[in-house]
Order: sequence, then C-alpha cells, then structure tokens
Amino acid sequence: MALREHALSLFRSAVGTVQPAPMLRRAVKLQGDGCPQLLVKGRAFPVKRDLYLVGFGKAVLGMAAAAEEILGDHLVRGIINVPLGIQESLQRAGMQEMLLKPHSKIQVIEGARNNLPDQEALKGAVAIRELAEGLTEDDLLLVLISGGGSALLPAPIPPILLREKEELTKMLAARGATIEELNIVRKSLSLLKGGGLARLAYPAQVVSLILSDVIGDPLDIIASGPTTASSHSAQDCIRILTKYSLRHSLPSSVETILSCSPTKPAAPEDYFHVCNILIGSNTLALGEAKRQAEALGYTTLILSAAVCGEVGRVATLYCQLILLGCLGFVGLGEGPVAHEVRGNLLQLAAELDIPGLNLAEFLQTLRGLGPERPICILAGGETTVQLQGTGKGGRNQELALRVGLELHRAQAADVSSPPGRLEVVFLSAGTDGQDGPTEAAGAVCSPGLVGAALREGLDAEAFLSNNDSYTFFSQLQGGHHLLLTGLTGTNVMDIQAILIRAVERS
Repeated sequence: MALREHALSLFRSAVGTVQPAPMLRRAVKLQGDGCPQLLVKGRAFPVKRDLYLVGFGKAVLGMAAAAEEILGDHLVRGIINVPLGIQESLQRAGMQEMLLKPHSKIQVIEGARNNLPDQEALKGAVAIRELAEGLTEDDLLLVLISGGGSALLPAPIPPILLREKEELTKMLAARGATIEELNIVRKSLSLLKGGGLARLAYPAQVVSLILSDVIGDPLDIIASGPTTASSHSAQDCIRILTKYSLRHSLPSSVETILSCSPTKPAAPEDYFHVCNILIGSNTLALGEAKRQAEALGYTTLILSAAVCGEVGRVATLYCQLILLGCLGFVGLGEGPVAHEVRGNLLQLAAELDIPGLNLAEFLQTLRGLGPERPICILAGGETTVQLQGTGKGGRNQELALRVGLELHRAQAADVSSPPGRLEVVFLSAGTDGQDGPTEAAGAVCSPGLVGAALREGLDAEAFLSNNDSYTFFSQLQGGHHLLLTGLTGTNVMDIQAILIRAVERS
C-alpha cells in the first residue's frame, strides 16, 4: 500500500473511534421502568418526571440520534443546533446511523455557515434558551456538547447585536487569537455561554455529555462552557481585547456590557445541579490511530495531543522531526547534523510551550529506534494562523504546505537523507472534515510536493503569503493532495501523522 494511503487510513481510524454514536452508547444507559435512572459512566441520575435534551456542535446530530434510541419514550422533547448541511452530507455519505429517525421528538436547526454564528444559529439558541427557562426541579436536562458548539449557540447579551459580536470575533481570529481566547471573549458577551445555559435551567438536574475539541479538555472552554462555571471574568476579556489592540475600537454596546459585568467568575457552588462528563477527546483518537499504525507494521510514537502555536513554528517543529527521523533511518542519527537538529527541536519546543510535552524524553525514545521497521509519529491539537492575505485556506492545509516547503528547502540543501532511499509523508487534517471555510479536511505533503508544484508553475511561497493554501492544493495535480471527507459528524481538533519508510527495492 502507498504511504499516502497508510496516512489516510490512520486518519480515518482516528475519526472512526470518536464517532458520536459509539461513544455515547459506551457512556450512557437507561435503567429500570418503575423508577428509571440515567446511568452515565457509572453515575446514576433519577428520572423523576420529564427528560429533555438540547445540543449544539458538529458531532451533536449523531449523539442525539444515539441518545434518542437509548432514552426511548422517556424523552419528552429535544432541540439541537448543528452545522448547515450536515444532514445532507451524512445522508449522501450513507451514514444513516447518525441521522434522526422519522417522527423524532428532537427538532433539528441547521446554522453557522462556515462555522460562523448566523441568524439560523441564533434562532436555535433562542429555542434552547426558552426550553431551559421552562424546566422544573423534577425535570432532567441532557445537554450534548461538541466542538463547533460555540458558533451554534450565539445569544449576545442585549444590547449587543449578533453582527457586532461576530465582527469582533472575526477581528480577533484574523489577528491570531487562540480558540481559548476567542471563547473567553464569547463567554463574556453571551447569555448562554460561560455557564449561562445551566443557570437558566435551574432548578432542573443538568447532565452534560461533552466531546472535547480544545487542548487540555478544559470544560469551561469547550463550546464556551454553557454548563460549566466559568473560570474567567470580564477582566480576562478586556485583557485579550487589549492584547490584540481592539480595546479602544469596540462597539458602544460591548463597552456597556463589559463595564457592568462582574469582575470575578461565578462561584462553583452555583452549579450544584450540574454534572459535566467528558466522553471523547483527541487523545482517544490518537490512541486508535496508534493501534492501527502498529497493525500496519510501524513503530509508532505519539508526540502530543496538545500541539499548539503559530502554524509556521509548528511546521518547523514537524519538519525538524522528519529530518531527524530520516537521519536515524539511514544510520546518521548520532552525527553532527542530527545533534544540531535535536538542539533546534528543543529550542522550538521551549518557544512553543506545548502543554505536557517532554520533548527530551520523546527524542530519546526516537533515538533508540532502529531502521528495521517504518516509523510513524502521531500528534494532535490545533495551530493558529495569523491572516496576512485574502486567500482561501485552513490551518491544516497551511501547515501541510509549510511542512512541504521546508522539506523542499532541506532537500535542496542536502540536509536530509540521500534521495531515493526513503519515502516520507506528512498529513494534517481536522477531524470534523472541514478545515477553515473550505470543503477539505486538510492535506498531505511529501518532500517532492513543492518541486512538483514548481513544474506546474505554482509558487508555494506566493500562495502562503496570501494564506491561499486551498487554492494551491486545488490547482496542484487536480487536487490530489487534498483530503476530502465531507463533514464527519464529529470534532476532536486536528490529527497530524508523519510516516517514514525505506523505499522498497524491486
């Protein structure tokens, strides 16, 4: 099998293990008829009267379909907000198990085109708010939350208008704000985020099932934490706006809300009626990809499930790892070039400050690998892109193109292994199937990518300077290097894979 096909297989297996329905069935059961109980990962919640369901996020449709099947007639009513086009996409892909049955008690509202809040998402948020406000202390509210939920639950605090909040979010994203920073700002300006939904649902019992798309799985950041006591306040929001030079160009409505918001986060005891349970994450996806890679014969290492930072710096990290792997493969792992590459990697890791990454230990393990078996390095997380151009792309496509460009330069400088002896592939893709405002999940590159592009008259550096990676990959070899999955129905951030093996001799 071609190396590229191996990489695609690993990505598919990673996404497959975090499909919402199997995860939900593993975590949730309904027990008993007379006095029914909802069992979630061993914890019991009595169903005293009515059971309601709300949800928002890219994985929520499949979660809701599985939940309705489990809950049966105990479910009275549900409302979910899901990405625009996801039902059609899943139908087209033949993924019937992720669709609601005919005559479902759950209302589906599609919105947030290109993962941006819009009027349809606002309509769904209003319906969810009204349902929550009508609950009693004998009701149980099951909340399904996944990545993408923040854009699907827009409920700005009056007098802030949706377009004002949206414009502010766009400006922050364009200046390189992280997903955590964006969500802190969203929470500060929202009725439902930052624990708002849980407060509105009081005194009902609230049980939230969460699929994480955030590094470190902080529950108050995933989908902007609608059922979690926020660990942030208006002061944190102001600090972020100041950091990105937006503090003095805010709409008057935003100024009004920030000036009268509490200066301290809400107390955790205000959320005694809430139970938040994590049922899936990037770590789970990487674990399955590792098992699959080992079954294919690779010696497999997981770098981290929390890779983050500016996309250019992360691309350099991956390129240096590839070079080190290649040098070790051809018996040059203890030479001066390898020593220099290790030093570069340790410095990069210190600059990026990736949570929980012990790179020195990782490099020591990599050093001990022999050339007998091919190597697979897996990682996950979410990079940031500071927009400088007007092109079309996403962080995964930009990362793949930057890695391809750096490998091309290294090859030209004769830093890597002797040509023709090794095969190398790098893949980066979003588990939700949508990388930025494009139809691609991500892209695959190799050391020969940029050379092939130059022969077709495509200048990778020019495309990168315009943040136009999608156009580059679309035009190169008929889009062969793009990863097109359609919306997957799940979301646990991004997956990266490095594969290195010796060229088979005929």
